[in-house]
Amino acid sequence: MNGHDVVVIGAGVAGIQAAMDIANHNIHVWLVEREPTIGGHMGMLDKTFPTNDCSMCILSPKMAEVGRHPNITLLTLSEVEKIEGTAGDFTVTVTKYPRYIREADCTGCGDCVNICPVEVYNKFDAGLGVRKAIYKPHAQVVPNWVVKDNLHCIECGLCYDVCGKNAVLHIDEDRVQTLTIPAAAVVIATGYTLFDAQKKGQFGYLRYPDVITSIEFERMINAGGPTFGEVRRLSTGETPKSVVFVQCVGSRDISVGRNLCSCVCCMYALKNSMLIKEHYPDTEVTILYNDLRAYGKGYEEYAERAKQMGVNIIRAFPGEVQQAKDKLVLPLEDTETGEFKNLEADLVVLSVGMEPEPDTVRLAKSLGLPLDAHNFLSPADMKLDPAGTIRPGIYIAGAAVAPKDIPDSVISGGAAAMKATIDSYASEAKQ
Repeated sequence: MNGHDVVVIGAGVAGIQAAMDIANHNIHVWLVEREPTIGGHMGMLDKTFPTNDCSMCILSPKMAEVGRHPNITLLTLSEVEKIEGTAGDFTVTVTKYPRYIREADCTGCGDCVNICPVEVYNKFDAGLGVRKAIYKPHAQVVPNWVVKDNLHCIECGLCYDVCGKNAVLHIDEDRVQTLTIPAAAVVIATGYTLFDAQKKGQFGYLRYPDVITSIEFERMINAGGPTFGEVRRLSTGETPKSVVFVQCVGSRDISVGRNLCSCVCCMYALKNSMLIKEHYPDTEVTILYNDLRAYGKGYEEYAERAKQMGVNIIRAFPGEVQQAKDKLVLPLEDTETGEFKNLEADLVVLSVGMEPEPDTVRLAKSLGLPLDAHNFLSPADMKLDPAGTIRPGIYIAGAAVAPKDIPDSVISGGAAAMKATIDSYASEAKQ
């Protein structure tokens, strides 16, 4: 530990990229992540657009490299409480919450998971799947340790008995720790959260079981998800014969105070609609959109490919979703033809937008960093210094700055990393 280390807050794809770039310049990095594993939202996805490459095939090598990099110290189940000081001389206070596992001894074998009798909803599966009270969020976690959830643990003792390494700890054997890290620079890459679809009550989310969000659909169609890649109606378990994607749920909507575009929703709906057509060619798939925003390299061709596969793309915004026998009915006006119709669907997928993480807002306010109208972090200069802030030595990256897709998040993480690297070298030169 020394004064020219760098602290990266958030270990999604932007934070991972920033940490790797800095560490490869022979600078020690503290990578702080509040979840039990690194990877962020990208690890929950099935495929990525516009290539339809496997998401974890891209992310897992990066996660593994971070996990074994000699210049990176991973702090999972950890949160930054405060940052004090100035550029080149920061003091970062981190709270590390107990895992109730002796990390040095845990091999991640999963014997304790298999024997645990308690099942609760799995946050990583967006609530569609279940996990045990002692668990790994998914099979490719980094670091490869289990975590014990003492909120739901019934202290049956089976995990203590089955662990050959005696790595499972009792409640009184692990405590909250506070770490104080001197650092030359800090990168904030705390990502995003998703819009709460319940705020758009007309769509019936959580009222009708066959109305789900896009992240729930991502877990459903993922081969590593709770249904092993099979798309199912939650009401009956049957394969839906018609699926409707509703765009701009929590984006471009003044009524809920979200008049910004979330950047990725059009493209991930196109991607998921194509995945349905590949898996179930006879399923009717419709996308209801306001404006189709396929702006990136190869994106417009991607949209055309979806149309050629038989995806119906209608410029319309539905009214109140209603249940009619075993179907969902979406009343709408096709704004290109002026036609009114009632669209029937077995499954409705709400394309929810990105929102800032509440903890990012808390941290920004404590640091005196400005936020934009939607509470995303504001750069010092959007054109000339998109990774910088008004506080020298503190840099921002990824979807904490604005809604971004994966390539833009990686680029953003790299830009912040180079800024932090310069500060670290300058701090070292002064010592």
